[in-house]
Amino acid sequence: MNEPHSTHSAHHSADPAGHGAPHRRHPLPPPGDVTPADTLKWIVAGWKTFTASPGIWVVQTLVLIVALSALGLVPFLGWALAPLAFPVLVAGMLSGAHALAQGEPLRVDHLFDGIRRHAGNLLMIGGFHLLGALLAALIAAAVGSSAALTGMLVGAFAGMSLAAGGVMLAVAVFTVLWVLLLMALWFAPALVMLQGVSPLDAMKLSARACLANLTSFIVLGFILYVLVWIAMLPAGLGMLALVPVLAGALHAAWKDTFAPDRPQPAPALLAPIDTADE
Repeated sequence: MNEPHSTHSAHHSADPAGHGAPHRRHPLPPPGDVTPADTLKWIVAGWKTFTASPGIWVVQTLVLIVALSALGLVPFLGWALAPLAFPVLVAGMLSGAHALAQGEPLRVDHLFDGIRRHAGNLLMIGGFHLLGALLAALIAAAVGSSAALTGMLVGAFAGMSLAAGGVMLAVAVFTVLWVLLLMALWFAPALVMLQGVSPLDAMKLSARACLANLTSFIVLGFILYVLVWIAMLPAGLGMLALVPVLAGALHAAWKDTFAPDRPQPAPALLAPIDTADE
């Protein structure tokens, strides 16, 4: 595990009371090394998190599904509102998992901790999520359209082959961009909610951690893919358990990757990134 190091130089800003007290930026949490075997530990930790309070987790998951579905049905804006709100609700579930890890009872209203704290920063992550998905789709569409146009100009079988190849290339480009976006989003809600990191820094750190431990996160992605299919088999009811398991697994992954062997304070007691110098 790398030792913590500062990635930002000291700076000054006015304090809330307006006295102009100097401030300094806390070091960002450097990502550490994890192994493919750790991914199984995260899933087990997620299951234990779920079984610690299954009834409340199921209620939280139902509220999350209903909330996202309702946002998705808003005329004209639904397609954008759900991606914006998703990181906020994920952060709330992480707050619940963190409370259980600290020996505190889980409450349904933990789901709304992301709204009560860090709402603006978490919404910014949702905005980057939405913008990133749109850019990935536009870039892939541009690649596919370019190949299709070239195919039309060439004509006949050569053109058909070129157009088909362009479609495959567009799918490949979108897949690569989407995976990179998911890497940037994976740890971002946890870093904002549990460590007070700014949205852009959180996404950079998340992508850096996933790329530095690429094999481990490929294994984790495969495990999650299989679990989602299994959870969907009983009319999708398995998602009521899988979503909390994923929240617990993400909390365990965050702790191993960014905060190993260090006691973590409850989110409500976390100091902000900028604190006044003594």
